[in-house]
Amino acid sequence: MREYVVEGNTVREIERDYKAPFKKPVSDTVIKNRSKAQRMNAGYVAFLLFMAGVLFVGCTAYINLRNEITEKQKSVESLESKVASMKLANDEEYDRIMGSVDMEEIKKIAMNELHMKYPDSGQVEVTQSNDSDYVRQYKEIPSE
Repeated sequence: MREYVVEGNTVREIERDYKAPFKKPVSDTVIKNRSKAQRMNAGYVAFLLFMAGVLFVGCTAYINLRNEITEKQKSVESLESKVASMKLANDEEYDRIMGSVDMEEIKKIAMNELHMKYPDSGQVEVTQSNDSDYVRQYKEIPSE
């Protein structure tokens, strides 16, 4: 319930101290425990410093590893770009070389100058190849 004072023709509320009006007495044990909780002993401070050091070293190592990974990714991207440009240049050079080869001229030189000829029907041996452009012969083909 609020208390009011009448002064003149207005009613004013009494100013109050809104702090706890009644304080319970605090025991000596509670005071000791509170002061103990507010203090930090040397072991606790050493533990906190050690953990801060571990955290600092871990964060520093993590940042260094992230930087190394980023640099290596940039290096890989650079090398991939270089490989792609080299493949393109290689394909262009291959197309240029293949365009300049005259197969009729090669056939004429092989038959006239080197005395080569087409194989007879019994001289051709068909072998199975597994998706490669050439066949390696490790031993003689048996004749029947």
